Formats: sequence, C-alpha cells, structure tokens
Amino acid sequence: MTAAELFLQQFINGLTIGSVYALIALGYTMVYGVIQLINFAHGEVFMVGAYLGLMVLLLLPPSPGGVLTALLAAGTGCALLGMLIERVAYRPLRRAPKLSVLITAIGVSFFLQNAMMLLWGAQDRYVPACFSPGRLGGGAVSITPMQAVIFAVSLFLMIALQLLIHRTPLGRAMRATAQDPLAARLVGIRVEGVVSSTFAIGSALAGVGGVLFGLHYSTINFHDGYLVGLKAFTAAVLGGIGNIPGAMAGGLLLGLLEGLGAGYLSTQWKNVFAFAVLVLVLLFRPRGLLGERVAERA
Repeated sequence: MTAAELFLQQFINGLTIGSVYALIALGYTMVYGVIQLINFAHGEVFMVGAYLGLMVLLLLPPSPGGVLTALLAAGTGCALLGMLIERVAYRPLRRAPKLSVLITAIGVSFFLQNAMMLLWGAQDRYVPACFSPGRLGGGAVSITPMQAVIFAVSLFLMIALQLLIHRTPLGRAMRATAQDPLAARLVGIRVEGVVSSTFAIGSALAGVGGVLFGLHYSTINFHDGYLVGLKAFTAAVLGGIGNIPGAMAGGLLLGLLEGLGAGYLSTQWKNVFAFAVLVLVLLFRPRGLLGERVAERA
C-alpha cells in the first residue's frame, strides 16, 4: 500500500467513527444550547441504545431490515429515556446551582451504567453481523458495506436535524428558547415542552449512534458509553458547544485525527488524541473552532 493509499484508507476509517461521534455530540450541544447544561449522562444513553439495538438484532434474522428495526427501536427507546431523565432528574433542579445539576448528571450516568451491567453482565456482548464482510471498490483502498451504512445514516440524520432546526415550528421554538427562555414564554412557547423535545431528539440520535457503533466494532460493553461519551463531548467542545454544525464538524474531525493517528502511529494511542485535542482547544480556543452559538446567561 502506497503512502497515498494508506492516507485515504485511514481517512475513510476516521470518517466512519467520526460520523458516530458527530451523532452523539449533537445531543450534548443541543441540550447545552437550550438550557446551558452539560448532560454527562448522554454517553450512557448512547450505551443503552447499543444494547436496545442488540436486543432487536438477537430477536430478528441478521439482515438490513433487522438493522433498520434496531435503529428505529433504539432511537425511540432512547428518546423516551432522554425525556424521562429530563423530567425526573433535571427539571426539578432547573433553578438550582449548576454544580447540583452537574452532580445529578454524573449520578444518572453511574445509575444507567450499573443498571446495564446488572441486566447484561460485565462481559463484552457480540453483535451479529448483518452485512456481508466484503468490501466495496477495488484496489488497496476500499469501504465496507457497514461503513457505507454508517455514512448514509449519519448524513441523513444530520441533514434532517438541520431542516428541523431551521424549517419547522419546533426548530424555531428551540432557537427562541436558546436565545431567551423568558421572552419565549411571553410569546406563548411552551419552554418545558421544548426542553423535553430537545432531550428526546438528542437522545434518539445517540441511540442510533449506539447501534451503528455496535455493528461497526461487533462488540459492546456497559462501560462503552463513558469513553465514547467523553470523546463526543470533546467533539462538541471542538466544534463550539451549542453550535450544531460545529458538533458535526467536531465529530468528523476527531474521528479523522483518531484514524490517522492509528494508521501512522499506533491504535493504542488513538484515545490519547481525543483528550489531547480537548486540552489544546480549551487552552487556545475555548469557544471551539466554529465558535459558541449561545451566549452565557446569568
């Protein structure tokens, strides 16, 4: 494999996992944009989505139809879970100090993590293969059918989210609530409903990302949400927290850095890149590459 072919192959591999990071990062940035909260339980919602997808794939024959059903089930289940978390854990603390809400988010994270460990066990769980192991394209550079599915699903959901934010009444209500929740209430917007919908949409995207992650790596574990969640949070900060296009770009860029680092240095170092990027961004560009969209509110 030539140097150019190696670069292109690692570029494709990086975009694959970067697409998953982008889906999860959108949940972080949407919630922060609307209510200024870093939902540290979001990574565990991603992990729950992976297990919901696994449950469906174990019940249905391995096929593209089974994957579609798993994606829908995980997205729906995680949307309901996100709404439940917001209603039970965060809404009662809406006017509490931010430190209290942060501690609650960490507590919800540990609760979900341990609940899934008790339900599924601590060992890795194998995810059935639903696509042929062949590769698309000839030559040294190629793409697997699973990578093609990840690209297609991620791109579709990102475009759909952008259309929802900018072309629908719910999207306008979300943007109004992000800018000034009090003014939004005065013009008749149901702010609590908007916040609940934001959690639902972000959690659904994370659930879909969980299924794609499991299919890509073939195994899942109850602690996957912790590490992947931190990486997705890094992607959100990298792009500019509260900035939806920034979260997409940050996820893709982080995946590319991991892919190229694994190809040119070592796969054992790939996790280092995520946190090195986080440190560098916080040091030199704390508002992210594309800038924070939502101004800090008192």
